Amino acid sequence: MTTIISKAGYAAAAWSVGYAALGVSWALGAPGFPWGASDPDLDGQISLLAGLSPNPGGWWIAAFALLCAATSAALVRGRGRVPLLVAWPLAGFLVLVIPDSRLMMGVAYTPLLAVAAFLDGPWGQVGLGDVWQWPVLNQLLCVLGGALIAAAAVTAQRRRRDACLSCGRTDDGAGWTTPAAAARWGRTAVAIAVATPLFYCATRWAWALGIPLGVSEGFLEQGEKDAPGIWLAGAYLATFGALGGVLTLGLVQRWGEIFPRWIPGLRGRRVPPLLAIVPATLVATIVTVAGLTYIRRALAGAFELAEWGAWLPECFWPIWGLALGAAALAYALRRRGRCAHCGRGAVAAARSTTAM
Repeated sequence: MTTIISKAGYAAAAWSVGYAALGVSWALGAPGFPWGASDPDLDGQISLLAGLSPNPGGWWIAAFALLCAATSAALVRGRGRVPLLVAWPLAGFLVLVIPDSRLMMGVAYTPLLAVAAFLDGPWGQVGLGDVWQWPVLNQLLCVLGGALIAAAAVTAQRRRRDACLSCGRTDDGAGWTTPAAAARWGRTAVAIAVATPLFYCATRWAWALGIPLGVSEGFLEQGEKDAPGIWLAGAYLATFGALGGVLTLGLVQRWGEIFPRWIPGLRGRRVPPLLAIVPATLVATIVTVAGLTYIRRALAGAFELAEWGAWLPECFWPIWGLALGAAALAYALRRRGRCAHCGRGAVAAARSTTAM
């Protein structure tokens, strides 16, 4: 783990140089520019960068990526506080600004589309390639770059504090990061993360039943006419979100640390922390991005106030994402136990058997 963290700066620099090369190639006429006319965005309403063109957009992308490369190199060398002050906005831009709600749609629909070919009706005509087009895959690439820069910044911060590169702990410690403290505020974060998406779930389940909750009857009729089965797809997304809420409870329940008895071959074994932390962090990121997309479009006047059910629930998703991210962090702090590298911490991670 320590080796991976210490190499984050080099990985971030390599990603940045590679993306700078892509920007230059697009500016010189190479195909594959992921924004502008080549992006199947609906009239440029979703992507914040929909107005970019390969030239001069490619040059701007190359310049941005070179700034990321220089910042990553400075983080590796540990020179001053300026690289840290630059790194976090760069990481935030790559993770939260460049992507849009289509990233969440791709992740959410992948399980369904993986078996779509075996289904009758319109879903049988839709494949993974329809949601994972290159502009959306490019968003994943940008999120990867932002995550690498953030990891490099964390490493630099730990070096400045003389903290362990593996666990981030110092001899002084920090009260809010102790297992007991994380268990307390982690329960609050989980409660918020579970409750917030239910507003969205209620509207989509109602629509699938023909109940115009938050919208007009004409809205439902027109939606079904334009895209048959769309409200069933909405109910699927709602159910997907609700099941995610159930899994979120595992971050504060015993079955989130020890596999339950009904799981053959795994019963009684400890759940690897990353098995919960990685998916929770990914979902926290994509729902935050999707929520920010809806907020931006709402502020731009893209929605009708009378049809609030179609957009208002999604505007609360950044709260969901932040709460889920905090819950994942609390889970990680509780499960990390004694550090094998520096020896700090409790011998065993704090147990989280308190029910919600």
